[in-house]
This record gives sequence, structure tokens and C-alpha cells, in this order.
Amino acid sequence: MLELHGVTKRYRLGGQVVRALEGVDLVIADGEYVSIMGPSGSGKSTLMHLLGCLDSPTEGEIVLDGVRLAGLSDDRLAEVRGRKIGFVFQTFNLLPRLTALDNVALPLVYQGTSRAERDRRARAALAQVELDHRAAHRPSELSGGERQRVAIARALVVEPALVLADEPTGNLDSRVGSEILELFDRLHAGGVTLVVVTHDEGVALRAGRIVRLSDGRKVADGPPPGRADYGPLANA
Repeated sequence: MLELHGVTKRYRLGGQVVRALEGVDLVIADGEYVSIMGPSGSGKSTLMHLLGCLDSPTEGEIVLDGVRLAGLSDDRLAEVRGRKIGFVFQTFNLLPRLTALDNVALPLVYQGTSRAERDRRARAALAQVELDHRAAHRPSELSGGERQRVAIARALVVEPALVLADEPTGNLDSRVGSEILELFDRLHAGGVTLVVVTHDEGVALRAGRIVRLSDGRKVADGPPPGRADYGPLANA
């Protein structure tokens, strides 16, 4: 479903070239739950941007759900991003003046979906995260955990090939963070492909597979300690 072959990313910073990623190979199958870990400067943010079609590699190839991303225009990348990837951010990124329902439906506006269909799919996505009873509430009227659930519903509403979560529990206390991770477990059990970028070992251990980066290179890739199985739906 997602393939990276020899992916390298370099940035020019002043007169220096920064090697953010160097020759990364990675394959993620449909239905996998993968955590990406690494210290600050390891390249995990750069990798997240590449996986999310927010940037392009300097070298190498990325294939997402059968689409080769090399050479695609910015507009085409935006189209792939909007239709195939659902994003969940640490800071939720909800629009304060919109209701939960309208925040969830927003990605469908950009796809030209009719209002009736947007509402139907947004309500279904809110039901999927057990928050359909809060559809008419604005973000200021929701708890942190509820706001993150709305953000997850927004990621799901486009029926993406991949849900990409960046530090999804970083702004939540431990109890609420555990509730969000339990929701991820249920989504994974239902067949959703999840990639979670995190610095938190406890969050990473929920996945069926952990990819570790250091200095822009993949240094480890396999199941969490004590678990011999990983792959599609391995921890369902």
C-alpha cells in the first residue's frame, strides 16, 4: 500500500546541506499499525511530511496506494493527499467557528461533495469515534479528548488509504491519551491502516510494528519487544 525505495531528503541551510533522510526503504501493507520513533533530529518529521505528500524526496521513490508520487505537480499531490490520506495532529487543527459536524465535513467541501452527502458521511465518521451526539457543538464546547476524536473523524471522513497521526496524544493527559489509543486500536481492528509518529515509547508499543530512525537512517524495524508477530491486523 505504501512503499519507499531509497528515499533521501536533503535541505540547503545557508551554505550547508542538511541530510534529513538518507536511503530509507520502507513498506507498509494495508491494515498495518506502525509507529515511527526517533530522537529530535532523527528525520521522523521529514518522513511524516513525505508520507503525507506534503513534500517530495530529493532522491528515491514513494508509491502510495498504487500511485507513484515522483514528478507529480503540486496540484496533483494535493489531490492525492486529500483523497488518500487522513491527518491527525497534536494540536487538533479544528476551526473554532465551525461545529464538530462541519469540521469533520470540511475535507469533503474541497472535493466538491454535495452538502447532503457531506453531512451523511460526517455523521457516520463522528459515530465511528462515538461522538455523533456532539455534532452540533463547537470546539470550545468540547474537551481535549473530544476535540481529538473530532480530528480523527475528520481524518476518516475521506475514507483514506492511510491515517497519519503526528503525536496524537501529545496535548492530552494520560487518561484521555489512553482513550485515544484505545480508539486507534479499534480502528485498526476494523482494517484502518495507521502510521503514528511519536517520541513516546508507551504510544509506540500499541502498534504492531515499530520503525526507529536515527540521524536520518532507519536503524530498526520490527515488532515491539516481546511480540513476535507483526503485519496487517497483527494486533487486532
